[in-house]
This record gives sequence, structure tokens and C-alpha cells, in this order.
Amino acid sequence: MIKIIDAKGLECPKPVILTKKGIEEIEEGVVKTIVDNEVAKNNLSKLATSMSLDYKVEQDADGNYEVSITKGKQTDLGLEKREEDVVVQKSEGAVIIIQSDLMGSGDPELGKILMKSLIYTVAETKPYPKAILFYNAGVKLTIKSSPVLDDLISLKEEGVEIISCGTCLDFFGLKDELGVGEISNMYSIYEKMCSTQNTKTIG
Repeated sequence: MIKIIDAKGLECPKPVILTKKGIEEIEEGVVKTIVDNEVAKNNLSKLATSMSLDYKVEQDADGNYEVSITKGKQTDLGLEKREEDVVVQKSEGAVIIIQSDLMGSGDPELGKILMKSLIYTVAETKPYPKAILFYNAGVKLTIKSSPVLDDLISLKEEGVEIISCGTCLDFFGLKDELGVGEISNMYSIYEKMCSTQNTKTIG
């Protein structure tokens, strides 16, 4: 069986997520993903390595990369998994803390792009976290005009708790604009943070 995914023109991390889903949907066979840039090609190679799957890369006449990943009777490549190559699998039961509407420091526009990409990745990757906590400027991501509102709604429908700090919403004058999840207080947020040893802070 060969499953072909045309990921040309798609922004990171969509080619990786579509490919991972394709691999999970088959018991045995080949998933061939077509991308149009070297970064996407390298990311797909890393995905295959992290899953201990055999892969090969070919370039077509148009300069696109065809990354074929074999599942089932694949060859064990015996490649050492570097920390940066490993796709995080152990997110079940995790609590994600988001303290800004930007990811990282530096250029604000880039920070918005990275945060949108992150939330999309969380929404498209199983297992889902137990809860996502938003405080400070992070609450701007849970309002009706948020660029990631649809992804957060999707996560909530999957059972992920979406919790925003009420004090923070009040501070920014956004309490009436909440578009997803529930409003909570700092005690409840702290209690949720302490409910697991698996927390990830982003912002």
C-alpha cells in the first residue's frame, strides 16, 4: 500500500502532522509525502528517524522532494535518536501553561506565527494534554477574535480543559470576550498546576 500526501506549499508543521497521521492510519505500507522545500524534507526525515522507520528521499523534475516512509516490514536503521529529533509522545495527562500570546522573545509578528503553529500542533497531535492554562497576555488567545480559537474549541471538544485567569481577563478588559473554556482564579490554576508532575510552560 502506498499513501501519497501532497504537502507542497503547506506551512510548518502541517507536512509533519499530515504524514504522522498517514502513518498511523495504515498497518503496513509506504507513506510518500511531497514537499517543496528543504526544511520540510528535513523535518520529515527526522520524523521517520524518531519513529524508527525506514525512509528514502528523492527529488522530482520540478525540484520537489518526495519523502517515502515505510511502516511495517521496515529496515531498522539503527540511527541514534538525538533529543531534537524525537517527536514528543508523552503528553497525556500533561498541563500546558501559556503565559503570553507570543511564543518566544524577539519579533512580535514571528512570535504570533509560532504560537499559532504550536496550538495547531497540540490540536492535531495525540495524546492530548489534560489541560491548558492561560494567564497574563496568554488569555488573549482564548477570546472570540483569537487566531487559534477554532483549534482551542476543537481541543475542548476532545475533553481538554481550557482555563483562563479571570484577573488577567479583567486587566485587559476581555472578560466579556471569552470565546472558549472557563474563567478561573489563581488558586484553582495553581491547584491544577500541582495536579501533575508533567507541566510545560510556554510564552
